[in-house]
Amino acid sequence: MTFINYDDKQVVPLWINGEASPLNAERFFEVVNAQENKTVHYAQGANEADAKAAVDAAAAAFQSWSQTSYSDRRALLLKVADLIEQRAEEIARMQVLETSCAPAFASFLPRLTAPVLREIASQISNCLAGSVCPTQTNDTYAFVTKEAVGPVLVISPWNSPTILGSRGVSSALAAGCTVVLKGSELCPATYRLLVSVFEDAGLPKGCLNLVQAGRSEAAAVTEAIIAHPQLRKVEFIGSAGIGSVIGQIAMKYLKPVFMELGGKAPAIITRNANLPKAAQLCAFGAFIHHGQICMSTERIIVVKAVADEFTRLLKEAVEKEFPDGAGSAVTKAFSDKAHALLEQAHQNGAKFLVGDNSYTGTQKSGLRPTIVTDLGPDDPLRDTETFGPSATLYVVEDEEEAIKLANDTKTGLVASIWTDDAMQGLDMSKRLQCGSVHINSTTLNDEPTSAITGTKGSGWGSNSGAFGINEFLVHKTITLRKSDAPIAFK
Repeated sequence: MTFINYDDKQVVPLWINGEASPLNAERFFEVVNAQENKTVHYAQGANEADAKAAVDAAAAAFQSWSQTSYSDRRALLLKVADLIEQRAEEIARMQVLETSCAPAFASFLPRLTAPVLREIASQISNCLAGSVCPTQTNDTYAFVTKEAVGPVLVISPWNSPTILGSRGVSSALAAGCTVVLKGSELCPATYRLLVSVFEDAGLPKGCLNLVQAGRSEAAAVTEAIIAHPQLRKVEFIGSAGIGSVIGQIAMKYLKPVFMELGGKAPAIITRNANLPKAAQLCAFGAFIHHGQICMSTERIIVVKAVADEFTRLLKEAVEKEFPDGAGSAVTKAFSDKAHALLEQAHQNGAKFLVGDNSYTGTQKSGLRPTIVTDLGPDDPLRDTETFGPSATLYVVEDEEEAIKLANDTKTGLVASIWTDDAMQGLDMSKRLQCGSVHINSTTLNDEPTSAITGTKGSGWGSNSGAFGINEFLVHKTITLRKSDAPIAFK
């Protein structure tokens, strides 16, 4: 049940303890398709009482779910992966409806998600393995075990709900945690579909609870969840600004939190680069999904010796790959924010190398792919994530200057290096201050088996595979002594 009919409205309910919460029309909010500027359905907004009920349900379910065998958890997640593949078309249609993304992008996400969930499932037994520690005396044994941290809050964004929401929930469930999932108010029905997949796979009631809130209630609802005495940890994926607020709330209640925030991802083009391929994938990394990905290529740094040739190829790549633009932003406000950043830079003397920062679409919800050059050193665009279809091109003297410029940012999520000299690429990667470096590939790149880690202002903690499961586990030391063994204090 994705919707409940209320008068003439289709409403996405809150989903707590395996059932829809009663509707309250006073807390309905609209879900708007930006590309057509029309309300497509409504969602029930949570209040603080709903927040408490969701954690209560997760805490009650934790008592049994945390004791399930790793093989049962594995089997469930493998079933979830299968169902996501089977229902890919339905999930993709809902994401397009709610977020105005390109159908091809929405259809790709389930194909990306299923292998990620299977990898998480395969790593459960390894992650739960403890250790036997040496002791100072022969009459004592010491064991370090790993246990689920407890009920957790997963806050997942609107831009890639299928992968980011499912990955966070699966990592927590794999560890033995139960979950309150706060889905984005911009795509609540997409999140409701994902929750139904987990329950249809056999997840018991209360193990996964879904809440969403309108903008005016979101802060109070989030704090109520984090403040709950039974809530043990928070995962947040989203903007640095909201992440800062979440971090302060978590600190207030002494709850651990890990975050994957935004970035200003650089792509470095060395003199040894495959220039046609680099140009193609820089354009792809900057403009796919209207630039609404935390790993989007926002800074292109090219060594002077190949700058002219690369620039020509980059222009051609943009014209070839994005002749009709880059689609639509999720809301008009997102496109307006990105447009304003580029417009300010242009007024301050920056030039448009590709595109003109103009609006696209009948509702002006999209922006034309644009590449900026000659950006001033103090311009806000230099270190502000646009989350729009834009990138800045810099020309530097050599690779040494390229590294310095790439590191000159408050964020550090991902970077790419283009070079046919493998040792050069590896040497440079060690000096880049970010969680992931992809040599001869786009910044939009990750493997189900590898860690996704933010550094500096891009967050902390790791997602994906075994790394994500470990975020939801805590170590417990257990010692065993002979009952008559003496205890020496001197």
